[in-house]
Amino acid sequence: MKNTSERREHTIALLKRNGSVQVTDLSQKFGVSAVTVRNDLAALEKQGIATRAYGGAYLQDSEVRPPEHSIEDKNQLNKTIKQKIAAAALDMIEDGDTLILDSGTTTYCVAEALTDANDLVVMTNGLNIANALFPAEGVEVILIGGKLRRKSMSFYGMQADNVLDNYHFNKLFLGVDGFNLESGITTHNENEARLNRKMCDIADEVIAITDSSKFGKVSLHKILETARVDKVITDTGIPDEYLQGLKRQGIPVILVDA
Repeated sequence: MKNTSERREHTIALLKRNGSVQVTDLSQKFGVSAVTVRNDLAALEKQGIATRAYGGAYLQDSEVRPPEHSIEDKNQLNKTIKQKIAAAALDMIEDGDTLILDSGTTTYCVAEALTDANDLVVMTNGLNIANALFPAEGVEVILIGGKLRRKSMSFYGMQADNVLDNYHFNKLFLGVDGFNLESGITTHNENEARLNRKMCDIADEVIAITDSSKFGKVSLHKILETARVDKVITDTGIPDEYLQGLKRQGIPVILVDA
């Protein structure tokens, strides 16, 4: 599809459906250069349709693109549900497990629930999660180094990426900013998305943990396709189309009361 008007109309349709688009994806989809895609996005921005961001663009004034809250604000959002999700996650953890806890407030609740755990190894890129695990004497904690992103209290960068090359874990508990059946699991920050992808690569099992408010939301940076998720823990507020869509893909969904 190399006709400019057709390409841009299709881009608009993708924006309306998914909330955001990425330059690399559009370049491959249309068989054109990244420069051509950026020119298309610039034109759509001038029309007030899209807002460009690093690596792509999102639908202007889109209701599906979630804002990025500070870690303090996120701690208060759906706190009770997150604690119930953490309790369900705890049921999946056995003595001797090696775990990765991605940075985030739902995974933070998992860390809080591990106080009495025995014989666990937990790696995390979340400074808040490492602090939560401090009282858990039966947990060996490995904190990924790198640059600190204060808004999310998480570490990222080449140093963090390189550390993961030397490890293998049997379970990853992955928090999300957006969960869309077509766009997959997404997050706000490109560096965190890259680190999360490496976490998925070195874990036997990827368990997405999220409250139901994240379904239907799309952030700019993709972590992985929905089909690569092994299990989902969420609450009963999940839209039925997502519950059925995940089941059709053979992905077990564990529900807690909303």
